[in-house]
Amino acid sequence: MITSTSQNTHETDTANNASCTTIGTILTLAIPTFGQLIAEPAFVLIDTAIVGHIGGQALAGLSVGSTIVLTVVGLCVFLAYSTTSQVGRLLGAGKRREGLEAGIDGLWLAGIIGVVVSVMLFVIARPLCMAMGAQGSVLHNAVDYVRAVVFGIPGMLLVYAANGIFRGLQKVRITLVAATLGAILNTLLDLLFILGFGWGVFGSGVATLISQWFMAVLLIVPAMLWTRAEGARLRPRLSGVLNSAGDGAVLFLRTLALRACLVANVVLATHMGVEVLAAYQVVNSSWNFVLNMLDAIGIAGQTLVAAQIGARQEDEAMRLTRIAGRAGLCGGTVIGIGLMIAGWCASPLFSQSTEIQHLITIGMMVVGVTLPLAGWMWAVDGILIGAGDYRYLALTCTATAAIYVPCLAAIGWICDAMQASSALRMALLWLAVNLLFVGLRAIFNGSRIGTSTWLHIAH
Repeated sequence: MITSTSQNTHETDTANNASCTTIGTILTLAIPTFGQLIAEPAFVLIDTAIVGHIGGQALAGLSVGSTIVLTVVGLCVFLAYSTTSQVGRLLGAGKRREGLEAGIDGLWLAGIIGVVVSVMLFVIARPLCMAMGAQGSVLHNAVDYVRAVVFGIPGMLLVYAANGIFRGLQKVRITLVAATLGAILNTLLDLLFILGFGWGVFGSGVATLISQWFMAVLLIVPAMLWTRAEGARLRPRLSGVLNSAGDGAVLFLRTLALRACLVANVVLATHMGVEVLAAYQVVNSSWNFVLNMLDAIGIAGQTLVAAQIGARQEDEAMRLTRIAGRAGLCGGTVIGIGLMIAGWCASPLFSQSTEIQHLITIGMMVVGVTLPLAGWMWAVDGILIGAGDYRYLALTCTATAAIYVPCLAAIGWICDAMQASSALRMALLWLAVNLLFVGLRAIFNGSRIGTSTWLHIAH
């Protein structure tokens, strides 16, 4: 009996040590990854803080313009996700050179997409902003921002693709360095262009454009040097580019459905008035910022699980999935508390209007309380992407959008019928985002990881 008890104790200790080691590995990957992920949200958050002191109209215009740009760029996030998954699985299978070449194919695809999208968006900037409900000076500011930042989009997409390479290689510190330097440069240029030169929202867009290309160069050069050192090719391979595009097409549909939901949020906020829209911009920028903390956990899990799937270690992949989910839940709880504190203390940093400050606090409270659910969902979502379960994600995200958008429209109708206050409108909007939009995805993703089907997709 003593021997059996000692053996059980030893096995428990071994399992606990393995879990602690895994969590340590996840954090080692997640912290630098977070630094990279927050680059774009940090740029918008910094822009929001500085532009907010120009006036409510400028802040509302930034909300519309940045939503359009982030939607377009977000639709291309597959450049990072699919590259991370491909590189991770190939490395797990011992195919290092092929993994790097897949990453280079992703870079070429990013450049092609970036140029095409930039030209199209510049041409249709004004109609898009009008379709979002912007009018008058809000419309003018929104168009100024989009047209100023639009030719930074190729740089943004190249950053996405390059980050996919480094995540797959589990060399994520360089992404943290690039993101940190990019954020510093963006802040300095914001102060110079917005406050120094008086360029307003247009100056915010120019600062972001320059910062994105700066980051792109910092990441592309070492990616190419590493690839060359492994004897891999740098020239584009049509089959490889098409393969990246094929994976990306399904992820694009997934992201398109999700972005439709986020755009619907802005349309509703615009309908609710300038004060609600201005406050929504601040809360949304903060929400995007903290979600990238949670996404960093998901991507760390994604990298590790993809490698285990490539090595056909399915039991280990399931164990890592459970640990990553718990890490996301705990991370959401801690970050949510911090966000609520920020809601009480930091709202004056974003606006001089007491009404807007009050609405910011309400939105932050709602997001903070519901963030643990988002933390778990984002971790599991990242792992399913790492497993290459793109079709399931595209299907369930489309179903989420089909339910969520009509519900959001109903909320707007009810608020109008009740002549609801701005405070109630703000609370209902963010409750819908965090309980319905995030909650539906959590249900779908939780159902999927309860099976073993997703482990065999990549094979």
